[in-house]
Amino acid sequence: MKNRRRKPLPSGEFSADIVDLAQDGRGVARIDGKATFIADALPGETVRFRYLHTGRDADEGQAVTVEVSSPDRVTPQCAHFGVCGGCALQHLSPQGQIAFKQKQLSDAFARIGKVSPEEMAPPIMGETWHYRRRARLGAKHVPKKGGTLVGFRERESSYLAALDACQVLDARVGLRLKALAALIDTLAIRAQLPQIEVAAADHVALVLRVLETPAEADLEKLRAFAAAEGVEIYLQPGGPQTIAPLSPPARVLDYSPDGSDLRLRFQPTDFIQVNGSISQQIVRRAIAWLAPQPGERVLELFCGLGNFSAPLARTGVELVAVEGEAGLVQRARDNAARLGLTMRFERADLFVPDAHAPWLQGHFDAVLLDPPRSGAKEVLPLVAAKSPRRIVYVSCHPGTLARDAGLLVHEHGYRLVRAGVMDMFPHTAHVESMALFEKP
Repeated sequence: MKNRRRKPLPSGEFSADIVDLAQDGRGVARIDGKATFIADALPGETVRFRYLHTGRDADEGQAVTVEVSSPDRVTPQCAHFGVCGGCALQHLSPQGQIAFKQKQLSDAFARIGKVSPEEMAPPIMGETWHYRRRARLGAKHVPKKGGTLVGFRERESSYLAALDACQVLDARVGLRLKALAALIDTLAIRAQLPQIEVAAADHVALVLRVLETPAEADLEKLRAFAAAEGVEIYLQPGGPQTIAPLSPPARVLDYSPDGSDLRLRFQPTDFIQVNGSISQQIVRRAIAWLAPQPGERVLELFCGLGNFSAPLARTGVELVAVEGEAGLVQRARDNAARLGLTMRFERADLFVPDAHAPWLQGHFDAVLLDPPRSGAKEVLPLVAAKSPRRIVYVSCHPGTLARDAGLLVHEHGYRLVRAGVMDMFPHTAHVESMALFEKP
């Protein structure tokens, strides 16, 4: 077989006019008819860039100098922007980021679903810094870089970025990365501690993944750090079932799903929405769009631990809520019992749905969907067969929302009444959105 060598990259810097933003937030240029995706470049700009990769269909590059700047360009707040892979859009103004996300949603509806909402709802926005209450951080002892690193990975790399701070993480953690790294540096098991999960509520919980059992000297250092910083530390020596508080009993972790006096309890590695303020606005909007009336039957699919369920139950509806993860279902039931709310929680695989499942029997006046990135395609026919008057679909991926919107409109006779974006992840290219469908 003939040995094929990769062509060397064009050397030097080149000029490009940026005409669009790609889904991942990189600028798009057309050079000799080929798309070139250039990191840290914005539409309307002329930049000098260097090539990172060339391919048959598209090339990739990195902006080096901005010769003509976009009016939406701002100075990134984080000193690590461009190195850390956690953010892609800190150089774009908040208004520009929202416009980008709205365009992603509109383009997906038109291109994938062949649909258009009758109305675009105002975007849901909030604080853009120190908003992140859930995260999984890497940890690695790297003597050549001065000791332990704690944080996110570098762009397009498996290496951890050397971070002093993170401006999007809850400040109680994001501004204490160096202190956390310094603590790990002092541990005998520092090379056996690869991961830290963060859950920030009224207090901060840190789950340390440990590949070796800490000796008493290390445990004492961890206890002292927890006391000094006011955090709760858990150790995870194996699978999720091995997670245990360093100093039991652990304080209760809870949060309000809608800004009311409702409080949902959760475990430190449970899925909860990353941005608490935005999530509360989403819950309030979803319920407003669903317009539940007392006595109606409502079906909620992909309910998690009850983020929408508890506020919905307070409206007086008969709620059936379904989730695939057993631990979350149990947490949802426990929360319902503690709050004195009547809700029916069921566990089911919604990607292999059963039309004869007991929870699916009877009529439903409204349905709330909050699926993962893969969407709700598999369960949609069963939902549509119930002919609910209203369907609210909360999405974390515009492509799958658009696909499912096309199915609801073109195959099941629904109107796409309203849709809009929610800025759950400022400074990233991640697009969260919500859509309301009604039966004519």
